[in-house]
Amino acid sequence: MLMADDQKSKLYRLKPITDRLPAVSKPEGHVHFRTKMLWVVIILVFYFVMTNIFLYGLDSEETVDLFAQYRAILAGAQGSLMHLGIGPIVTASIIMQLFVGAKIIKLDLTNREDKAVYQSSQKFLVIVMIVVESVPQVFGYLMPSDAFVTSLGGTFGDVGLISGLNVARLIIVMQLCVGSYLVFLMDEVVSKWGIGSGISLFIAAGVAEALFTGTLNTEGAYDPNSPLSTSNPPSGTIPKTIFILTNYSASDLVGGGYEQILIQNPNPMIALIGTLIIFLFVAYTESSRIELPLAHGTARGARGRYPIKLIYASNIPVILMAALLANVSMFTMMFYTNGALSSIPLLGGQDWLGVYPPGETFPTSGLAWYLSTPRGVGDWLLPMLNPAAYGQYAYGHGSLQILLHVLIYVGVMVGGSILFAKFWIMTTNMGPEAVARQIESSGLQIPGFRRDPRVLKRVLERYIPIVTVISGAVVGALAAGADLIGTVGNASGTGVLLAVGIMIQFYEALGREQMMEMHPVLRGFFGGE
Repeated sequence: MLMADDQKSKLYRLKPITDRLPAVSKPEGHVHFRTKMLWVVIILVFYFVMTNIFLYGLDSEETVDLFAQYRAILAGAQGSLMHLGIGPIVTASIIMQLFVGAKIIKLDLTNREDKAVYQSSQKFLVIVMIVVESVPQVFGYLMPSDAFVTSLGGTFGDVGLISGLNVARLIIVMQLCVGSYLVFLMDEVVSKWGIGSGISLFIAAGVAEALFTGTLNTEGAYDPNSPLSTSNPPSGTIPKTIFILTNYSASDLVGGGYEQILIQNPNPMIALIGTLIIFLFVAYTESSRIELPLAHGTARGARGRYPIKLIYASNIPVILMAALLANVSMFTMMFYTNGALSSIPLLGGQDWLGVYPPGETFPTSGLAWYLSTPRGVGDWLLPMLNPAAYGQYAYGHGSLQILLHVLIYVGVMVGGSILFAKFWIMTTNMGPEAVARQIESSGLQIPGFRRDPRVLKRVLERYIPIVTVISGAVVGALAAGADLIGTVGNASGTGVLLAVGIMIQFYEALGREQMMEMHPVLRGFFGGE
């Protein structure tokens, strides 16, 4: 897998295995628009059902969520069949893109056979990553219930390799593997039989649910099972604001009520305002584009435009960066808190890698803290302006350390998004050469230039590489800036950015599908059947 011979990549050796993996077959002909919409709705309903099917035998009270701060982005639900969410799929995509981009794997993605091997190998890697992410979590953080272990202990015993505890863990691992692979197959169903990407739809659905509950939730912020009071106001932004304004006296409002409404977690008003600003700004950037004029080579008067959007690489780079940081958080926490991993030299139990207090899933110092996602102004701006009052929210770090945390996080998000944007364009046939072939095959050309893919390629090279870098930088900066402002429902700024972009792109995809339904000749240009 790491090296290739002069002719073909060694990944071809995996074909006997990858060709037998369960997969969703492509439709043999054109799929009607209504059928595609039906599949999208069915898969979305199935996704929400899976988020509410909890793992059998799991002790929910003893469970530690390693992905707590990235839960909305990873489109999962703690303790359910969707516990891992899209994490294994995106992680496998990151590894494959990095290996191909660094030429460690020798594959030409413009070649149909090589691209098929790339996709089948990525499917195999998804299974590997499901096991890699599920086993460490079950053997340390997803604890089986005592009743479940006791019931199995009567059959398998209490000691040895095949003990009741180990069998209970194995059953939970199997549930995670089945649930995660179902997510992968659901993504394939949407991609082949529906509209858009299943992964993107799952992210948008999860973020929308988080935003809705974060804005309108009426349960107590600190104890959902206790009655509402001034010490336990509603957790939703709007109910909390109304409750505080109607139950606090004028002196209480001045003494801390307004501060609680505007900036204090959970779900302060500034987070709701920030969410609306992010929504509008992303909608604006999604509509910004460069349009190249096109004319048909034989049909006189037939003209069109090829749009090169400012967000050319879509929101995929941010998804990949979020998954990468989620894995950094998961592994640093395991190295610090897991009994077996904490004894590994140089990595285990090292404060420089990340410090996690007992029961906490957010790092308080070390490299993991500098790479962690800021959770609104309360995490960085207020502690910098008033360390005495808000220093505990930054775990006692000084203003310089907090500023360094912000700069490192923004720099990593922007730089990583640029890198992944370039990889994504290369692996999805969106580069100048692939687009030139697509335009030429549809019978179109740029007015004033010869109808030659090489000429088209040279023209597109003036725009696409530059726009790709700008695209990655813009989405990375938007995501980082949104995280700094904060959002309601713990959706994270990155999650809101992704959800807005996904919904806009889904709307555009619906428009293209309807156009192809009415004008079948356009299917070839848009990549349809």
